[in-house]
Amino acid sequence: MTEETIQLELTESGLAPGLPVPSNPRDQVHDVPYRPVEFRDDDLPAALERCAAWLREAQAWLGEPVDVLAVHLDYDDREGSPYYDLKLLCNEEDLAGVPIALRAQRERNRG
Repeated sequence: MTEETIQLELTESGLAPGLPVPSNPRDQVHDVPYRPVEFRDDDLPAALERCAAWLREAQAWLGEPVDVLAVHLDYDDREGSPYYDLKLLCNEEDLAGVPIALRAQRERNRG
């Protein structure tokens, strides 16, 4: 069995440039490990809806389901902070676009 090197184009934070970003400015993709993708809001259904929309966009971009390792819900009762803090802990290889790069490499090797 031979090992092949895969070239990934990544942003300075280690994410694939085409990865959809959460739509609300309060939401974000965190650093490793497990790349939490965070959705913060005073309204839990709104945070859940944005989370679901981002997950659908990310899966469409990736071409397969995003490997979500855990879902974490917490709250922040500090003054001025959104109350709910919803996080998806995602496989960092998915957010870096590894499955896309692997498919592209297989296509190049076939053609």
